[in-house]
Amino acid sequence: MKVKVCGITNVPDAMLCETLGADMLGFIFYAKSKRFVEFSAAEEIIGKLRPETRKVGVFVNETAGYVNKAAKRLCLSAVQLHGDESPEEASKITFPVIKSFRIKTGFDFSLLNSFKNATPLLDSFAGSQFGGTGTSFDWHIIPDDIKGSIILAGGISAANIGCIYKSIKPYAVDLSSSLESEPGKKDRNKVQEFFDVLNYNRTKQSLEVE
Repeated sequence: MKVKVCGITNVPDAMLCETLGADMLGFIFYAKSKRFVEFSAAEEIIGKLRPETRKVGVFVNETAGYVNKAAKRLCLSAVQLHGDESPEEASKITFPVIKSFRIKTGFDFSLLNSFKNATPLLDSFAGSQFGGTGTSFDWHIIPDDIKGSIILAGGISAANIGCIYKSIKPYAVDLSSSLESEPGKKDRNKVQEFFDVLNYNRTKQSLEVE
């Protein structure tokens, strides 16, 4: 299971998360977000990351042309569409796509099939707010046949990563607010604790398999 840490706004936080084991770092280019980062700041951060660390740009309801241009400038590994983008607009993106779905009771999971070749990210529905709520949805409603292919977001922390690792086993988890001391600033102790717990569960499962 891979880890994506989102809401990166500065070099020290990026270095901390990368060093402790983040596979992907997310940069939010949505001006209304508390974790918004300018392209110039993101460029500086990305320039200091290892090649193998995936750099994900988060966009909300932007045109494909705008997203493609930004992704090329920033040398992004993938783009995350976190708004109400249509399958048609997503298909015009020339970079790997992560498509966010805001989940609530009664959500139609067949909608995921409309976005061809996109990795689905399941987050909590919060009215007009796009992500960053720090709350989880009812994970029991996730169909078993898609669990291994999703990125799970919303309220994930050191307190529940063990349960997620054991019972859901998503392709990746996406964290932001649970690792912060304030919006846009990661807390070293919280980040360390999360990866300590995750690595404990990884080691435990490895020993059980053997």
